[in-house]
Amino acid sequence: MATPDAGDAELVSRCRAGDETAWAALVERFGRYVYAICVQGFRLSSQDAEDAFQDVFAKAFEQLGSLRDDSAVRPWLAQLTRRTCIDRLRRARPELPVDEVEVAAEDVLATLDEAIVVQQALAQLGEPCAEMLDRFFARDESYRTIGDELGLPSGTIASRISRCLEKLKKTMEDSGLAGRPEEEVI
Repeated sequence: MATPDAGDAELVSRCRAGDETAWAALVERFGRYVYAICVQGFRLSSQDAEDAFQDVFAKAFEQLGSLRDDSAVRPWLAQLTRRTCIDRLRRARPELPVDEVEVAAEDVLATLDEAIVVQQALAQLGEPCAEMLDRFFARDESYRTIGDELGLPSGTIASRISRCLEKLKKTMEDSGLAGRPEEEVI
């Protein structure tokens, strides 16, 4: 049975073997990513994005055998999503300059890719740092709000966030998630 923290290559391998739990985990892992590309990258309406989402995962299921590198499932899904969105845009609005939309979508895709890298590093980091950083950066909670819920002074929250950021940076560097040294992911 595939676990939610299984590596991408392992999930793909299990999906190819017919493991339905692995397929569900794969869709869970990449569903928000695919949907975000549709909505944020290509500006599809909610309904069109949901339809594109279904199309992408139907194609992925059918074409999983064509994936040459099991660990490259994320960029492969991104490419399937791009093609699906472009096809939808061309059918819906033939006069729309799709090339311009695709260039704008590339910027959004780069941001989404960076977010996934950080999310993977947070998962490796574990609690309590993952929750603390998520609350501060993703949920936009203040030091005071976090402190009140955890029963800690705001200054303590600030110093813990600082230490957790250092741990996150080290985790990303140690695991190779940070990319090239000159890139700033955080």
